[in-house]
Amino acid sequence: MLKIAILTASDKGSRGERTDTSSQVIREMVKDIGEVVAYEMVPDEKALIAEKLRKFCDVLKVDLVLTTGGTGFSPRDVTPEATKEVIEKETPGIPEAMRMFSFEKSHQSILSRAIAGIRKQTLIINLPGSPKGVRENLEVVLDMIPHGINILQGRSYDCGKEDER
Repeated sequence: MLKIAILTASDKGSRGERTDTSSQVIREMVKDIGEVVAYEMVPDEKALIAEKLRKFCDVLKVDLVLTTGGTGFSPRDVTPEATKEVIEKETPGIPEAMRMFSFEKSHQSILSRAIAGIRKQTLIINLPGSPKGVRENLEVVLDMIPHGINILQGRSYDCGKEDER
């Protein structure tokens, strides 16, 4: 079972003006692959988001960090920039798949700036801020996350099977 952290970036949520229902959707969806061992909500401040991501990865040593919020076009949306600041490698296939799947439901998905990447032994994935967006995006990649983390942490090396033509 994976150790999972959730980070919500929301100005309104951090001031108590909005209930964080997106993190509740994440908790529900990940219960079969791991345990949420850490949760924090912060305002849309790049330095603070980066600080929490480092804490989750370096101090708590979680396997997976799922962020929600701050991935759009608003001037205050800085979660991808904070994530880029802390990751060592990008994993572009994850957000590409999420946008591609979401595009079938809403063409607005192309406006998502979400990224994913690796810091040390931790996978970080940015998700949208809405519960619907979280569900639609996370369901696309959820099944592959444990396998990817097993490879990242050296517990699995079988990344593909030989093509039988």
